Amino acid sequence: MAESSEVKVLGAWPSPFVMRARIALNIKQVNYAFLEENLGEKSELLLKSNPVHKKVPVLIHGDKPICESLIIVQYIDDVWSSAPSILPSDPYDRAIARFWAAYLDEKWYPSMKGIATAQGEEAKKAVVDQVVEGFVMLEEAFVKCSKGKPFFGGDQIGYLDIAFGCFLGWIRVTEKFNGIKLIDQAKTPQLLKWADRFCQHPAVNGVMPETEKLAEFAKILMAKMRAANPPN
Repeated sequence: MAESSEVKVLGAWPSPFVMRARIALNIKQVNYAFLEENLGEKSELLLKSNPVHKKVPVLIHGDKPICESLIIVQYIDDVWSSAPSILPSDPYDRAIARFWAAYLDEKWYPSMKGIATAQGEEAKKAVVDQVVEGFVMLEEAFVKCSKGKPFFGGDQIGYLDIAFGCFLGWIRVTEKFNGIKLIDQAKTPQLLKWADRFCQHPAVNGVMPETEKLAEFAKILMAKMRAANPPN
């Protein structure tokens, strides 16, 4: 285990983006302090460490703050280079992994969030179809990136595994609340198997929230959102 008493992660347990930093550190076997943030009343340390976005996660290495989850993962991979690599070594494979990670954050994740806010069954079905279409594309990406191995990164969890796998808890909550299957045997059999392998990995196991606990948090979150934005 690497000696890293100066490593801290500012975060909140339900955040998929915070999970990315924690999984990357676990893969590198870096000791770190997890400082839980109350997002309703952000700490001075968070505001000082991330004055631009004022959000988690923040990795603090020594006295240096690093912000934005995918940038943090790349930083961890660069700094603790003696441990297994997270980003692919091949430039093309690295570019493809970054492309799909950007797709997840910029296009797929906003659609996923849209399931909870869609008004009416027809609108919800349209958003669900869009999300499932994304999963089908990610199924194809998995086949190409994994090259017959267990993870997007090959034999071990890599950059795209972390970028995508951090959402699995929220995917399960979305399935539970809406009575649907987003990852299933019929359309995405490889992703279904990958999801199980990812969640059982030692670097992930202690970080991935339990579905029931996350569902309870989601109910509270949605109640607050409805209170803040009452229907006209």
